[in-house]
Amino acid sequence: MTESLFTARRAFTVAVLAVAAAALSGCAPAPAPVVTQTIVITPTPTPTPTPTPTATPTPVATTPPVAEAEPDPLVANPEVPEVPLPEGPAYDNGAIPGAQAAPVRDGAGNLTSYTVIDGDTFFDIAQRFDLPMQQLLRMNPSVSGLGENIRLRQVINLDWTTTG
Repeated sequence: MTESLFTARRAFTVAVLAVAAAALSGCAPAPAPVVTQTIVITPTPTPTPTPTPTATPTPVATTPPVAEAEPDPLVANPEVPEVPLPEGPAYDNGAIPGAQAAPVRDGAGNLTSYTVIDGDTFFDIAQRFDLPMQQLLRMNPSVSGLGENIRLRQVINLDWTTTG
């Protein structure tokens, strides 16, 4: 009998809980309404451009062009003799950027040649050895492109009495 009493009590408890749950489920407040906000964007009107007034040109009095006299032709100064620049032996001013290798000298110590290394330029070689570019080019007819086309290990003649 205790078992049936226990079963009856359990059934009663479940029933009471079910009734209480059903009663409480209706106690919840109604959900709040969803707030929606609508934003309306009004486009800003574009201003119409106003034309800029143009200036009325004022007539300018023109004068007829005056023919300029032909300039006198250039005349050589008779007091200056026409002699070429003096050529002379090379003189070593010391290593500079663009001409840093050691030159070759003959038994008397005169400069005879220079071997091109990386970074050398023909212009800097001429500067180092105090030679005008034209003279160094005449001394080295194998150098092409007015000295722009020298290559590594190329031998440049520095003896002004010979052509290399």
